[in-house]
Amino acid sequence: MSKNILLIGGNSGIGLATAKVLKSYGINLFAASRSTDQLEALGIPVQPFDAENPAELQLPETLDGLIYFPGTINLKPFHRLTADDFRKDFQINCLGAAEAVRQALPALKKAPAASIVFFSTVAVAQGMAFHASISASKGAVEGLTKSLAAELAPRIRVNAIAPSLTNTPLAAALLGSDEKKQASEKRHPLQSVGNPDDVAKLAAFLLSDSSSFITGQIHRPDGGLSSVRTF
Repeated sequence: MSKNILLIGGNSGIGLATAKVLKSYGINLFAASRSTDQLEALGIPVQPFDAENPAELQLPETLDGLIYFPGTINLKPFHRLTADDFRKDFQINCLGAAEAVRQALPALKKAPAASIVFFSTVAVAQGMAFHASISASKGAVEGLTKSLAAELAPRIRVNAIAPSLTNTPLAAALLGSDEKKQASEKRHPLQSVGNPDDVAKLAAFLLSDSSSFITGQIHRPDGGLSSVRTF
C-alpha cells in the first residue's frame, strides 16, 4: 500500500524538488502551503497553510510522514535585527513546525511506523556572522528534533536536514550573479553550492523505510563546510 506523506510548504526550491522525487516513487502526497501553483501542477492536493498564522488542517486518517519546508534567510548585522525579526524567524522556522506536528500527530500515530523531517541550516553548527536570528530559530528546530525523537520513539522517527547554501529561489539574493555564486562555491570544500535535487533525495530517504534505524539526527548536506578544512 502506498504511503501518505504530508508536505508543509514545498511549492518551490528544495520542497518542490522533494515533491517530485516522492511523486516519482508513487507516494500519496498531501500539501499545505501558502503558495500552491507548482504543487497543484503536479496533481498534489493543496490546502492553505501560513507558517506565521497556521490554520487547522484537514488531514487523512493515517499519515506515514510529515516534512516541514517553510524557512527564512534573514541575514543582518546583529545591531540591525529587531525583536520582530527574531519573532518572525522563530515563528516560521520553529513554532510553525511544532504546530504542524501537533495537528498531524494523531494521524502519524495511526501508521505502523512514521517519519518526520525538519530543516535546519549549516549556520547552527558552523557559526556565521549576520546569522543570529536564523541560527537561533534553527537551533531551536534542532532541539525540537532531538526532543521529539526521544518522545515519539519507537514508532515515529524524527530527523532534521541542515544544508549549506542551496541554489533555490529563497537564496536568489545570495547567488544572483556569477561573482556571488563563485564566491559562495569557494567557501565550500567541495567547491560548489547545494543542489536542491540532492537535498530532496536525502529528504526522501529519511521519509522511507530505508532509514528505519535513524532518528534524532541532524544530517548535513553542506559540501563539507561544517566539518572539513582543506587548508
